[in-house]
Amino acid sequence: MPSDSTIGRLRWLGTRRRFLNLTLTGGAFAAIAPFLLSARSPSKKLNLGFIGVGGQGAVNLEAGSSENVAALCDVNETVLASAARKYPHARRYVDYRKMFEDSARLDGVVISTPDHTHALAVMLALKRKLHVYCETPLAHSVWEARMIAQAFERARVATQMGNQFHSCENYRRVVELIWHGVIGPVREAHVWVSHTFGWRPAAGGGTDGDTGIQKPPAEGEPPPKELHWDLWLGPAPERPFHSAYYPSPNWQRWWDFGGGTLAALGGQWLDLVCWALKLNQPRTISAYGPPPNEDLAPASMSANYFFGVRSDMPSLKVSWHQGLNKPPILQKGKIPSWENGVLFVGDEGMLLADADKYILLPEENFRGFKPPQPSIPGPKSHFAEWIEACKEGKPTGCNFDYASTLTEIIQLANVAYRVGKMLQWDPVNLRATNCPNAESLIINNFRKGWELPL
Repeated sequence: MPSDSTIGRLRWLGTRRRFLNLTLTGGAFAAIAPFLLSARSPSKKLNLGFIGVGGQGAVNLEAGSSENVAALCDVNETVLASAARKYPHARRYVDYRKMFEDSARLDGVVISTPDHTHALAVMLALKRKLHVYCETPLAHSVWEARMIAQAFERARVATQMGNQFHSCENYRRVVELIWHGVIGPVREAHVWVSHTFGWRPAAGGGTDGDTGIQKPPAEGEPPPKELHWDLWLGPAPERPFHSAYYPSPNWQRWWDFGGGTLAALGGQWLDLVCWALKLNQPRTISAYGPPPNEDLAPASMSANYFFGVRSDMPSLKVSWHQGLNKPPILQKGKIPSWENGVLFVGDEGMLLADADKYILLPEENFRGFKPPQPSIPGPKSHFAEWIEACKEGKPTGCNFDYASTLTEIIQLANVAYRVGKMLQWDPVNLRATNCPNAESLIINNFRKGWELPL
């Protein structure tokens, strides 16, 4: 963990100004992207480095294939070799720290690694003023997210968090309906997902990433010969390899590497609420579920956030539910039983949405309703929007100012769940004023050689 003096200095470095700006403008959605450095002719290809080239990383690599793939990095030699066959001129690395040492020829990086390694790779890129695309969540802790936000202010480069739902047509139309006041002022919102990346009681509760192990294995296993296990661990505490941790999605259920379903999917689903309702920082956060496990995130849990008045919007309660947990209004059959969804409860009606559709409720009250003309333009794709921003200096929908606030909101619920207490949140000083025990979960430790460059 950083020293107390360093923590105090960094809490205040730009934090008060940033928080006041968000408060005055009505939330992170209104943050204005700074003028971007290194904008270039749209016809000139970018030199990109890709960190993590399997799974979602392979998808991102394909999305960036119209540019110059200049560097490839993966801790799995087999995955790396497969990508290198497609891009034989790209330099190859197993340690992204080495890639950044050779970064003079790069314009930007794409980060598609496990959660616990996001922040260091992002910070190394921002420190070198490289454009950055990073998968969600942006950071593994509240403190990491805040440090990234401050580094982003200084770097003035094009950034995008990889919550691809943000660029879908349906999300834009939902945001427009909320902003047009179609259901009146919204004072309550619910988000639920059925996935269960976490440990579960024997009685049930999901299987996603559930290996049946409830605590770190006492003994390790031989790592696959193609895997650089120590590099995969990165900043996480040292431990022997075990298949309970690797490959994905196993790592997502362990606190040291991921944050369960909330960290995995909160960036996609809470994003719609954050955008439409102009969220800034919550005043209180609480969470409940099975008794907390020291090492593993839960399969099923719920969280409640309370937000104050934002711009032209009233105070608000937002609830999150995952796994077996569902909003009471859904359990009582008062809304359609969707597997995943976002429900906005307004004074004059409700809006139920997912990634590709929405309905206004009660339906009889909105028969014949004609939505407003679309006003929020959409990109060709989430990744393409970032490429365009790199070349032309245009803003992105999920730049690291917006994304860091969304990530803080996500990680705070996991903190509240783990300490078992409602948090009274002081966003300026990055403290739960009523819970000193939360400190060690807000600001995480780093293994020697893997500290953030501040």
